[in-house]
Amino acid sequence: MAVVIRYVNKHVEVIERFMVVVHVATTTAACLKEAIDSLFTKYGLSVARLRGQGYDGASNMFGEFNGLKSLIMKENPYALYVHCFAHQLQLVVVVVAQANQYVCDFMWIVSSIVNTSASSCKRADKLRQLEHDRKVKLLERGEISSGRGLNQETSLARPGDTRWGSHHSTLCRIEKMWPSVIEVLQNLIDDGDRSSKGLSRTLVERMERYEFVFILLLMKRILANTNHLSTVLQEKDQNIVNAMHLINNVKCKLQKLRDSRWDILLEDVKKFCNTHSIEIINMTDNINSRSRLKRDGKNDDFSWSERMLVEQELETYIDDIISDERFEGILDLGALAKKMIETMKNRVFPLVYRMIELALLLPVATATVEKVFSAMNIVKTDLRNRIGDEWMNDSLVVYIEKDIFNTVGN
Repeated sequence: MAVVIRYVNKHVEVIERFMVVVHVATTTAACLKEAIDSLFTKYGLSVARLRGQGYDGASNMFGEFNGLKSLIMKENPYALYVHCFAHQLQLVVVVVAQANQYVCDFMWIVSSIVNTSASSCKRADKLRQLEHDRKVKLLERGEISSGRGLNQETSLARPGDTRWGSHHSTLCRIEKMWPSVIEVLQNLIDDGDRSSKGLSRTLVERMERYEFVFILLLMKRILANTNHLSTVLQEKDQNIVNAMHLINNVKCKLQKLRDSRWDILLEDVKKFCNTHSIEIINMTDNINSRSRLKRDGKNDDFSWSERMLVEQELETYIDDIISDERFEGILDLGALAKKMIETMKNRVFPLVYRMIELALLLPVATATVEKVFSAMNIVKTDLRNRIGDEWMNDSLVVYIEKDIFNTVGN
């Protein structure tokens, strides 16, 4: 279990730090809670001071009654749980897309294309070679340019419901590698076994239909918006207020796409079909309770008397900030907190500043934790498969927190 802590430092900067990888006997919520309690005790941390906890949506973490977040909130009801925004976004996009039968069928075809084209080393190598040869011809004709980071060797990516941006990446690569994918499937029709011949023929027929191209370019455009949002949500210093603004912005973009009458999209689809000799259909033809979480009035961060005063202080604070030109142009919660420090208004309005600090602490995404797991594959390899827990922890801390250890001299 990778553990990352998030806090606000004295300069009002939101900091996320990888702390440790804890060895656990099982992944049950009780075992994970016990490991966290031991870790907090070892480093002198208090669960009572915890104000936020964030995980992905696995049942042992997210469970309403026996999940890790529930066990912690039984001990400290103010450790607010935030389901990783990036994971939520990916799951929502997948579920909403699958609710449309046309898109659901399309994604099944896409998954079959990837699995069939790259299910063996021989097919994957053939696909890469075809794409390499095609790019060489395009470079010779001057239709594409070369340079650092341009036209790199690539392969089809398998889409996964819980992998950030995987669907968008898959669709982009199918569009980019279209001629090579078609040729690999055609080769299977000619030389494959009985089962692969039938499936490959079906996939080619579906790919060369107008509706497949239409949904491909439509979903690529939709997922481009959500994929950018997912990337931004994974930033370490992202705060929950910014995250909500970003989500609203993406909703507005999607609404504009819906209201744009599809002219640009249809033009792109037409151009793609003409390039790859796909028949363009005539568009004039006929084509057959939520539960609310209830909390009591208690709060460890504000005393009874402070709760009586906070509303009045907030009203005074709003009037004061509106009339102070030093606060003009501030659009971000973190920038607001820093400006309060600079103008010493955090001392004038301590309760308001405390609320801002608490909002900044809430985790937005688990990207830092995911990066730790990726780094483990670099640190603990087959050649170092007997590395002990303590040595692996020390190595991971030094590897992941480079910005700190780069400042440490020999």
